[in-house]
Amino acid sequence: MLFKHDFQGEALVNCQINRLFPPLSQSLMLQIAATRLEEEEAAAIAAKEQHLNESCPALTFPSSVEELQKLCKELHAKIDKVDEDRYDADAKVTKGAKEVEELKFKVTEMKGMKKPALKKVRLSADQMLQALLGSKHKVQMDMRSNLKQVKKEVKEEVGDAVGDWRKNVDDKAGMDGRKKMFEGAEA
Repeated sequence: MLFKHDFQGEALVNCQINRLFPPLSQSLMLQIAATRLEEEEAAAIAAKEQHLNESCPALTFPSSVEELQKLCKELHAKIDKVDEDRYDADAKVTKGAKEVEELKFKVTEMKGMKKPALKKVRLSADQMLQALLGSKHKVQMDMRSNLKQVKKEVKEEVGDAVGDWRKNVDDKAGMDGRKKMFEGAEA
């Protein structure tokens, strides 16, 4: 309840703090906080100086040429070591990146490609051509006219055979009917 923020303003919060902590104690708390901040800043500066002294010793300039050459060889050896370490770290990073890519590929392979749900779109042939070719080309195409038309032919012979069955029986009755059948087969 002490630090609860009311939307009526900060006056209520300040009033509660003043009741619990008199103004003299507030100034004392602010002084303690300021000294702690100063101590933290001083500790950070001291840590920085200590790190620099450990990693980068003071530079002493050699007085002779031999000492200068020795210093240059030492510096070149340190540079070579740092380059080797950088190259090794770079190789590890690229190897890790390749492994990550391979694993991502395997995961997508295992999941399988999901086909998106396609919506059914009703387009006429003219609308499809217009969508494909653009509005510049005005092509109208009647797909029904290109379809093959099949006409039914009625066979007249079948119609005669289906006619009256009594007529067929009378014609084929007796020897005359059989003779007609053989003559029809020969013809």
